Amino acid sequence: MLGDMLWDGYLWIKALHVMSVLAWMAGLFYLPRLYVYHVEGLKKHGVMRGSEMDLLFQHQERLLLKAIMNPAAVSTWFFGLCLVFTPGIVDWSMAWPWAKGFSVIAMTVFHLFLARARLKFVDGSNTLAGRQWRMMNEIPTLLMVVIVLGVILKF
Repeated sequence: MLGDMLWDGYLWIKALHVMSVLAWMAGLFYLPRLYVYHVEGLKKHGVMRGSEMDLLFQHQERLLLKAIMNPAAVSTWFFGLCLVFTPGIVDWSMAWPWAKGFSVIAMTVFHLFLARARLKFVDGSNTLAGRQWRMMNEIPTLLMVVIVLGVILKF
């Protein structure tokens, strides 16, 4: 019964999953970049902790996380699990679903790391430099490559 319902809605579920992933990825790409600007503003451009510019960065980071990234992550997981439980969609004897699953979990851990980092900006305890945030900006890209290649090539 559940399998039939999932199969009947398969194309809608897949479309909603892709839209959710796009929104989540946009946030995962942009939030570390905001952290780069925030750190460099504080270190290089005379932005003071508690200043209007510092508070503007904090506001943008909070909105991105709470209004876009968190709902997109939840809907990505929800629709992704619907796809996993749709009969005949995933062949667990292949490597790709395991690689995708590992990558999605890693992306979720990265998301949670970014959320915790936002709190460090709020309380002034961030210790990472702009260069370190730039390097972290590559993490979602690498995970996305694994996911897309796995899903498309079905290795």
